[in-house]
Amino acid sequence: MTTPLVEMTAITKEYRGVPAVKNVSFTVLPAEIHALLGENGAGKSTLTKIIAGVTGASSGILKVGGQEVAFRSPSEALAHGVAMVFQETSLVPSMTVAQNLYLGNEKFFNRLRGLTIAAQQFLQTLNFNVDPLAMVAGLGAAQKQMVEIARAVLQKARLIIFDEPTATLTPEEKRYFFALVKRLQQDGVAIVFISHAIEEALMIADRITILRDGELVVTGQASAFDRDKVIQAMVGRTLSGALYQRHAGRVRTPGAKVLSVQNLSMGAMVRNTSFTVYAGQVTGVFGLIGSGRTEAAKIVAGVLKRNFFNGGEVRLNDRPVTYRLPRHAVLDGVVYVTEDRKLEGFFDQMSIAQNLHLGQLAAKGPPIVSNAEMTALAEAWRGKLNIKTINADARVIELSGGNQQKVVIAKSLVQKPRLVIFDEPTRGVDVGAIAEIHQLIQSLADDGLAVMVISSYLPEILNLSDRILVARQGRIVEEFTPAEATEQKIMYAAVH
Repeated sequence: MTTPLVEMTAITKEYRGVPAVKNVSFTVLPAEIHALLGENGAGKSTLTKIIAGVTGASSGILKVGGQEVAFRSPSEALAHGVAMVFQETSLVPSMTVAQNLYLGNEKFFNRLRGLTIAAQQFLQTLNFNVDPLAMVAGLGAAQKQMVEIARAVLQKARLIIFDEPTATLTPEEKRYFFALVKRLQQDGVAIVFISHAIEEALMIADRITILRDGELVVTGQASAFDRDKVIQAMVGRTLSGALYQRHAGRVRTPGAKVLSVQNLSMGAMVRNTSFTVYAGQVTGVFGLIGSGRTEAAKIVAGVLKRNFFNGGEVRLNDRPVTYRLPRHAVLDGVVYVTEDRKLEGFFDQMSIAQNLHLGQLAAKGPPIVSNAEMTALAEAWRGKLNIKTINADARVIELSGGNQQKVVIAKSLVQKPRLVIFDEPTRGVDVGAIAEIHQLIQSLADDGLAVMVISSYLPEILNLSDRILVARQGRIVEEFTPAEATEQKIMYAAVH
């Protein structure tokens, strides 16, 4: 019988006396692709962080290559051949792509030109279109993810753990990534693949392990599972197959025109784009990476600035507006829910209550409130959005990715907006939480708010939208009704 590359026995990890994983036994075989699935807060990231040396287990035994270990840092794990690509990137923003790739593995004497050439050649072998001279701070979420993946591959580990690696990638980039994973497997590298995309796990994995509430539910060959069995094991109940069902039969009638954008321009990213958003409707925006959809939304929300000359016009409730800061947009009832929650969405060392209070403060909330008032506000939103945590005083960094996303949404909604812009609202979120966030978005539109949803996932756009806009090369190039839209038509408009 094959000796496991990684063997975990009765692993428990507690935070403040509350177990994140409880008595979990888990193995990874050499050169296998092992999918680790579960809802947000199920313990997937905690379990893999123990393997990668990010955190230590409270109890239990970890063996790597048959040797019992207790890693105290990721560098110790890497010395034993274990690397991890995190859901939230850990790159150095002030360095170039090339410098990040070779960080920690530099030669004693380095020539920047040689480093750049080596990085460019390596990225090309992976089919990753990233400039090695680009500063990481200027990259989008998808390109940062590519650099993280490339860095892990470059370290030549025996085991690579991918935490939501495809969440920000386009369909074409995903194909390159899966081809890369298969190539790594052929080279003898084992892969642990954490994903909320169940179809991807079923397609690529050799074995699947499912966690629920910190406990192991089942491990088995991927061929023994289908989507319904995975969901049943993940959430302990069946979910309606209508999670991404088309809703063309219940399109909402548009209300008043809330937002009108005419000839908006910002450098090469946004070029003379025009669109409108109406009250009481969900306006979906689809586009590939680099299409300018996020940048246009950030200009509307005051995060980015349009061109000073010939930058176009933004009208809110038929009134021309120019926001120099996001706070000015918030005061007018415009909020932007970011796609990069770690970098832009919350203060990770603060509690849920403190984060929500700061969100309220941005909308002219009371500058000073009691701890009891902050806690009451946080508890109310914990209930509304089903945020799973010990209490409202828990730091946001201690939450799972999906619950962090709910905190970001709550921090925006406490500002009582009239226009809500969601950018990739369900990136890195499990099927149960996706249904909750979708229901929330629909309820906001039902309550008469203007809602704009930017998403790279076509089924999500088709499910949520009353109108569908397609962005390409800095412009909105096409508009569809749900009745006439198909995945093929939308993708064709986005590419051609």
